Amino acid sequence: MRNKPLFKKVAIVGVGLIGGSLGMAINRKSLAGEVIGLGRNREALDLALEYGSVHRVALDYRAVAGCDLIVVATPVGTTLGILSDLAPFMDAGAVVTDVGSTKVKIVEGSARVLPPGPVFIGGHPMAGSERGGIAGADPFLFENAFYVLTPGEDTSPESLDRLINLVEGIGAKPVIMDPAEHDLSVAAVSHLPHLVAASLVNYLFDLPGSEKKSLLAAGGFRDTTRIAAGNPDMWKDIFITNRNCILEALSAFKTRLDEFEEAIRNRDHQKIYDLLGRARSLKSGMPARRKGYLPILWEIVVTVPDMPGIIANIASILGGEGININDIEILRVREGEGGTIRLAFAEEKDQEMAVNLLNAAGIPTKKVALAGD
Repeated sequence: MRNKPLFKKVAIVGVGLIGGSLGMAINRKSLAGEVIGLGRNREALDLALEYGSVHRVALDYRAVAGCDLIVVATPVGTTLGILSDLAPFMDAGAVVTDVGSTKVKIVEGSARVLPPGPVFIGGHPMAGSERGGIAGADPFLFENAFYVLTPGEDTSPESLDRLINLVEGIGAKPVIMDPAEHDLSVAAVSHLPHLVAASLVNYLFDLPGSEKKSLLAAGGFRDTTRIAAGNPDMWKDIFITNRNCILEALSAFKTRLDEFEEAIRNRDHQKIYDLLGRARSLKSGMPARRKGYLPILWEIVVTVPDMPGIIANIASILGGEGININDIEILRVREGEGGTIRLAFAEEKDQEMAVNLLNAAGIPTKKVALAGD
């Protein structure tokens, strides 16, 4: 049991999805004596107070005085300006962090705008939701998510340890990275995929007869382009602040597309097979053998009848044995016939137990093998 909170007073600037969820998670685990919400949107602040994300709210940045943790949870393009505005009111020794998707410009810029005393540690929770704003805030948003921290050379071990403890306290998994390494990595695994998804959607709807073609956009297209629904303002800032890394990733990606184009144009069966086969092999190895931004989840597929309460029944069966469902997805549903549901767990033993329990209850269930098995 923790005898006292990790931080006495936390200020969260920006109480949208990430900031609001962070406040909820901190309060749920009593990680801070007090959480203050700051921002310019009075309506969002009032909702954060109502939802329990914060204990009190303020429009004046002077409210950060006396805070030993300050979190800037605003779009990445505004972070440095806000840090500059907050700087005169920060206490010496305060830990300062952000939640932006790019790190080099923010880490370098923080050294220019912050006075000596406060300790800046870049942060990037690899978590999100299709529902933005404080209305989408969730105290469990960070559960099992990777949370990147980018300390500087002068960051004290004590300050870093305090932030690591907070990240672990909200259920996330801290990952320590160099800012440049982080930006190259997210350019490849997050920023480039978003750019490609947006391009695919724009391409489809620029085609003649796009309305009919969109009707044929089945699971593969929907899965590939789901992230294109992200906030354009946020992603514009991300693309600009991580410009060099994204351009590097985009150039390399174009080369891969050129390989496919040449092979298809030349009807080179072997080359096409080799490119597809290599991708399949590499993708198969990723979850099983590597640690990265995507956590390993142990999955099952459940065939369910079309009847009220079936999902609640499944959750009750598993919950009764202490099994936690980390992810759930409805795969296929046909009215009057039922459908299939994918459930995912953090532990292999939970996957095994879930299969046995549900099959014993007469609910057909099978494991989904880890790719590469």
